[in-house]
Amino acid sequence: MSFPIITDPFFYALAIPAVLLLGISKSGFGTGFGSLAVPMMAMSISVPQAAAILMPVLLLMDTLSLAAFRKDFDKQLLKFLVPFALLGTVIGALLFKLLDTHIVAGLVGAFTLLFLAQRLLFPPRPNSPPPARWLGALLTITSGFTSFVAHAGGPPINAYVIPLRLSPVKFTATMAFLFFVVNLSKWIPYAWLGLLDTRNMATSVMLLPLAPIGVWVGVRLARRISEVLFYRFLYSGMFLTGCKLLWDGFA
Repeated sequence: MSFPIITDPFFYALAIPAVLLLGISKSGFGTGFGSLAVPMMAMSISVPQAAAILMPVLLLMDTLSLAAFRKDFDKQLLKFLVPFALLGTVIGALLFKLLDTHIVAGLVGAFTLLFLAQRLLFPPRPNSPPPARWLGALLTITSGFTSFVAHAGGPPINAYVIPLRLSPVKFTATMAFLFFVVNLSKWIPYAWLGLLDTRNMATSVMLLPLAPIGVWVGVRLARRISEVLFYRFLYSGMFLTGCKLLWDGFA
């Protein structure tokens, strides 16, 4: 009988920093870097297996982040975002076995870099209007879809929410609540797809102690960082994520 967890040292050399990055991202500081978690782990295992292993880790991180920022989220914005994000997860569940996850990752990466290029070449003015609601709906559906496929929902939703110019704490809290709901909705479809097997869940338990460490570091930094520096880190995270996803998709 084989040991019920992954024992490859190379896997843990990638998984440990990936989980820490995910935790820091979940608490707001370095938002965008969290989408690197699955691509990093996929260097040693498959993308679906990496996504499944991260499910319990994400649930713990989402719970901790939600507790830390429970009084700070934007309720009106969430009323708009949550239904479209859940629609995206439904589409992801229905198409999961038909799609090449690397192509999805490549498209998300390309979109992320295009968004950053647009922000650099045509920076928004202080009085510029927020993005159109139809665009917000489309990006939020895309976020739910890419979150289901590869836990990479950050870049599409950031493209809509960043131009709204929320404060760092409100931005972080709103994203924490949104992805708590999105990630919770994935459990039944992931089980239906056969991804939540004993080996994956046992390996996830080994990584769980890292979750509160990453979230704790991120929460402390998010509440102390200036708005300008916060968004610089966010753009940096999106840039690195976009490059990595694009490489994974089309290299």
